[in-house]
Amino acid sequence: MNRIAQCLLPAWCACVALNAQIPSFQHIVVIVQENRTPDNLFQGLCSPPYGTAGSCGETPNNPAATAIPKYDIQTMNWLDKTSPTGVTQPSPVALANKYDLSHAHTAFVQMCDANSAGACQMDGAAKIACSGSCSPRAQFRYVDNSKGLLNPYLDLATQYGWANMMFQTNQGPSFPAHQFIFGGTSAPSAADDKAGIYASENISGASKVAGCAAPPGTTVELIDPTGENQKIYPCFEHSTMADLLHSNLTWRYYAPSPGSIWTAPNAIQHICQSTGMGGKCDGSDWNNNVDLTPADVLRDIASCNLRSISWVIPTGANSDHAHVNDGGGPSWVASIVNAIGASTTCDNNTGYWDNTAIVITWDDWGGWYDHEAPSFLPQPFGDYQYGFRVPLIFVSAYTPKGYINDVRHDFGSILRLLEHNFGIVQGSLHFADERSSSDFTLFYDLTKAPRAFQPIAAPKNANFFLNDKRKATDPDDDK
Repeated sequence: MNRIAQCLLPAWCACVALNAQIPSFQHIVVIVQENRTPDNLFQGLCSPPYGTAGSCGETPNNPAATAIPKYDIQTMNWLDKTSPTGVTQPSPVALANKYDLSHAHTAFVQMCDANSAGACQMDGAAKIACSGSCSPRAQFRYVDNSKGLLNPYLDLATQYGWANMMFQTNQGPSFPAHQFIFGGTSAPSAADDKAGIYASENISGASKVAGCAAPPGTTVELIDPTGENQKIYPCFEHSTMADLLHSNLTWRYYAPSPGSIWTAPNAIQHICQSTGMGGKCDGSDWNNNVDLTPADVLRDIASCNLRSISWVIPTGANSDHAHVNDGGGPSWVASIVNAIGASTTCDNNTGYWDNTAIVITWDDWGGWYDHEAPSFLPQPFGDYQYGFRVPLIFVSAYTPKGYINDVRHDFGSILRLLEHNFGIVQGSLHFADERSSSDFTLFYDLTKAPRAFQPIAAPKNANFFLNDKRKATDPDDDK
């Protein structure tokens, strides 16, 4: 456990600070991949060389019931109310598969299949719509790792920290998910957040452009305690994590294009400062902190220009999103981790490895099966919070090898980590950061000596991504 996080008395805090290797991380990098669940993407944790069938199993209600933590991955008997037996046996599919599953809020409702008490039965995935070259039981698939394509992810999960119970905050797709990751809410305003009113779907309209520079006629659906019955222009005004940073802290948001649903700052008016509907974002915060070439994160690491906080959004080829990725995601993530791990001259010749934390997560469940039911917040938030599980890996020099955490987390937990680490009162946004109770501080102990970095083997390295001449596409063609 992180003793700094437990500090209650000033004298104890001073003692711990003196014994710490570093007082806090100087940099936190949040890498956001696309549309997977633990059951879908991480079956490899349950088989050699990363584990065995005994390495995986549902987390017991009493953590003391087992002395050896397990990865909460279900490998068989996936619940399926359309099956005569009530279960379906999962089968493999390529990471770069040829179909996509709905991950709209309506798909969440289908897969949840709530009982009369309002709890998810998790047996309705077969009802989720599929587009493209759909396989039978397309929702009940896990990613095939017979050729080792996922090994970078599996190496990271077993070498560092794994969260068994990471849930997306929202019950739906990418646009609201990225709003929660960046600003703690997908509500149009702080007042709307308190009233339980949230952007719940991706945008609609003739254009794919989202945010405050979207063309006229662009809308996004809202959900409130009465249902999804309103649409508004997707330009919001409220504080975000970037607004909480002290003057000595910096941030950068890397994404493939200015108007996509994955470029969260474009929907915040005071950051975008749009020139008008159908125009462009032209605010100083936007121009100084939003980078529209994701591979620039590798350039910034190499040139010792890594910001205090970085959000990293992939191109479509490297996104893990069904139907559009080419299998590059695991290598893309490994290239960022390896670049930080290899840094030795930055920050006054200390390098980045000993003072940087890397949070790797996925923005939503993508329509894939997962067996763990989410819990729900009290009203008015419970109609949209929380969503299904997504994977999360925590990487740092102070994270024990093979650490498995069973605490329930969500995107608000990432914000609380950022607040805790950078000396900001936790919950200061009064959004998901205030409603969350965890902050990932159990994933590291700054009083321990830093672990030496071991490179993560991957088919593609940083040079590939830095020299990739293909046109950068959005993480998916969702609207």
